[in-house]
Amino acid sequence: MLLTFHSTFRSIPSAIMIAMFLGNAICEHLTIVSAASPQGIAFFESNIRPALIEHCLDCHSHDSDVSGNLSLDSRQDWEQGGDLGPAIASEAPDASLLIKAIEYDDPDLQMPPEGKLDEATIEAFRHWISIGAPDPRKPQQPSPDTEQTTALTVEQAQNHWSYRPIDHNLVTPRLHGSESGSIVDAWIDKGIQSAGLEASPPATRRVLARRLSLDLCGLPPTKAMVDAFVADRSDDAYARYVDRLLSSPAYGEHIARRWMDVVRYAESITLRGFILPEAWRYRDYLIESFNDDRPFDQMIRDQISGDLRPVEDLRETQRRAIATGFLAMGNSNLEDQDKTKLEFDHLDEQIETIGRAFLAQTIGCARCHDHKFDPIPTRDYYALAGIFRSTTPLKHANLSKWIENPLPLTEKQEDHYRELQRDLEDVAARIKSIDKRIGGDTKGSAKAIAVDSVAGVVVDDADATYVGQWKTSDFVKPFVGQGYQHTGIERQEKKSATFDPESLETGDYEVRIAYSHHANRATNATVTVFSANESKVISVNQRRVPSVDGVWHSLGTYPFEKGGQAFVIVSNDGADGIVIVDAVQFLPVAQSDQIPSGQVNETQTAELEQRRELQKQRSTLVTRQKRLQSELAARPKYLTISESEPQVETNIRVRGNPHQLGDRVPRGFLAAVGPAQEYANQIDSSSSGRRELADWIADRRNPLTARVYVNRVWSWMMGEGLVPTENNFGTTGRQPSHPELLDQLAIELVNNQWSTKHLIRLIVNSDAYRRSIDDDAQSRSLDPENRHYAFGRLKRLPVESVRDAMLFVSGELQRDRFGSTIRPGTKSDYDYEHRSNRRSIYQPVFRNSLPALFEDFDFADSSISVGQRSRSTIVSQSLAMMNDPWVIRRCEQAAHRLMANDESAGNQLISELYHLCFARPPSDRERALCLRFLERHGDDSIHTRVADLIQSLFASTDFRYLE
Repeated sequence: MLLTFHSTFRSIPSAIMIAMFLGNAICEHLTIVSAASPQGIAFFESNIRPALIEHCLDCHSHDSDVSGNLSLDSRQDWEQGGDLGPAIASEAPDASLLIKAIEYDDPDLQMPPEGKLDEATIEAFRHWISIGAPDPRKPQQPSPDTEQTTALTVEQAQNHWSYRPIDHNLVTPRLHGSESGSIVDAWIDKGIQSAGLEASPPATRRVLARRLSLDLCGLPPTKAMVDAFVADRSDDAYARYVDRLLSSPAYGEHIARRWMDVVRYAESITLRGFILPEAWRYRDYLIESFNDDRPFDQMIRDQISGDLRPVEDLRETQRRAIATGFLAMGNSNLEDQDKTKLEFDHLDEQIETIGRAFLAQTIGCARCHDHKFDPIPTRDYYALAGIFRSTTPLKHANLSKWIENPLPLTEKQEDHYRELQRDLEDVAARIKSIDKRIGGDTKGSAKAIAVDSVAGVVVDDADATYVGQWKTSDFVKPFVGQGYQHTGIERQEKKSATFDPESLETGDYEVRIAYSHHANRATNATVTVFSANESKVISVNQRRVPSVDGVWHSLGTYPFEKGGQAFVIVSNDGADGIVIVDAVQFLPVAQSDQIPSGQVNETQTAELEQRRELQKQRSTLVTRQKRLQSELAARPKYLTISESEPQVETNIRVRGNPHQLGDRVPRGFLAAVGPAQEYANQIDSSSSGRRELADWIADRRNPLTARVYVNRVWSWMMGEGLVPTENNFGTTGRQPSHPELLDQLAIELVNNQWSTKHLIRLIVNSDAYRRSIDDDAQSRSLDPENRHYAFGRLKRLPVESVRDAMLFVSGELQRDRFGSTIRPGTKSDYDYEHRSNRRSIYQPVFRNSLPALFEDFDFADSSISVGQRSRSTIVSQSLAMMNDPWVIRRCEQAAHRLMANDESAGNQLISELYHLCFARPPSDRERALCLRFLERHGDDSIHTRVADLIQSLFASTDFRYLE
């Protein structure tokens, strides 16, 4: 089956020919589209998988919990079902237990337990089942290295490998014939020999140059770097090349992005697309920390309790405080009016993220009941919850909001902002005093004007007809009659007041409206005058003092006929403040210049003049107030949480219901893990316990922390962890392929100041890392998952590296570092246009609006901790490489760049292109076929052909994978 390429492809056969002959560089779109039901798989990936991850897999997955014996990890699991039977029935979608559960019609079968899904998601599940429930995921069969067990008690915890202390008495094996002195190779080679496997030879130096550059820095190497490395035959050439990459600023950017998957980094909240304007500071903290090789145990303390650990060095204090942004990036429903529930949902997300990120534990499974598999009782969950109940994560209002605190500054800067704050408070007090004098002085005589003292025909608010709920007041003076009506501060409903005089003689009248002005009034109250032959709409600014005697505002002169149309309607339609109605005066024109509106004596006139003067003073103060507020708002802030009144204990919530209280438990940690009680005893009533939480996790005696981090770094370098379930070291996770190596690497990490760079050097300097991906059939059959690392692993590049590599080839990659990259004035993330050519780590991670390529190529879900990204192969990826305008522009720009040096588009251009894309020269066959493609006859220009060739290379597996 052939697909239509984008419009620049003038010759489909030629483009396909290029894809077919570029060695391993085969465009996947030529085969993927012929797979069964690609549209169904695409529907699953875009609609069903995200819903499963967000709402289901925490309780129904082999990687976490298999509640009700129901796993939703694969099509086979759906059909097998759980205690109640199969979850889906393709022939009758509405009869499926899944649909019954998510529709919430059966009170005994309602999932997910936290609340009904929205109708769009429910309809997506119905449609998915109706098209046969396509699901590309392979079933996770219980494997020899997975423990399926019933609940493990705290006392039994050390029956499971991850809860046992790290073995410091390991003896590194010495194998006959092994030349490597690496502890990595000692254990890996032992496993290879034991399994009867043959190790692959090392990869070529060019392959290693590209592999190292992309694994360590996320960017392709330059031709000069590769050539120098290939030419350098000294014994330490490889180690020096590694050190050069580790010292590059790009290293910190790349490793930081890896960690950002784990901590669900984002710069917006799904709800209404709210922007987190200070989140970028946490990203920059990570980049700096990894580049500086900040000890990882210190990074743990920073991220959990850095704001509680100030030091004399200001920059260090700032870094520690900024790191706590980690705790504030949860994707919570800030509109939830049940604030207790919101707080428990928010802390549940914090506990779950901490558990997965640092301990690889699914702690959230113990919110409603004791963990069904791991030694995590509900008491331990609420012991941790008590710590976060003793913090303030959100500012509550009708719409709750995250917390941004002022960044610590120098004493001189702090004095400046304190002075600004004092000035602001003084100005606010003076404004308040003036407001009281203007609107609250009941001692003066200018307070109430009798209706019968006003000339003309007057309709008071007491005689008006109202739509909606209006409120009576006499607080702000002066007013006509006994008071006035106002709409109130809540303006959800449309309200109106109609002033209809009993009768008017035929003639021209000046129509005036009375209102009491104030700062909270509408600037655009809508007033409609209905006269003899017209209706006219006037917008009245009720914050201004009325122009006539400080009481009346003229709406103009209108003709009226006796018995005809004559009334005025005041409404709050579109109003930006409170709308006031007091009285409407119909004053004959012949009298308007002669008769006063009301009987205002000299004392009242003086008071009105005083009010005008006070209003001027107020206006000046408001201008100054805004300037001070603007200066204070410019003070650097950081995203964080705050300490609150410490709560020594919190109650278990029965079945997770925040309003159903059980026993009270003291604050503490997971009793089965490390020196938990030692640190729990240190928590007192003067603090939340976050410091002790961080210290317990970072303690070298904690058996999980170093193992989990070592495993992550191994995964980042080798493509998969020694424990493949990077976020789950519990009994439902996979067991380590090399437990002794995992422990020795953990010891190396701790003994070398928790240095990430030291750990990476150990891994990438090993023979295991340097092996080629070549393997023989026997090795593949004996070890199909390559758990023994006898041969190299073909690794898919993360989408960030693919994007950055395209910018690298086109010459457009901007290497600016740090700072916010959200365009000024952005209020929400909806439909945000990502225009920057900076590295991908600097693209705003908006939960509602990711770059298109990120959506297509398995970017991490930024609402949950992700240990290993999905590796989907779907048609939309191929279509993106063919049709995405951003990709096409990069190809065109790359063609301009290359042809600037070689207008003939010959051998030199092809060589340069291959070095840019693959860090190697083309083979003779590849060169010949590229030349044939570029020299073909046709109507398209040579520039177009070069751009087409570049696009074919971008779409190839050689470009998007790492051998």
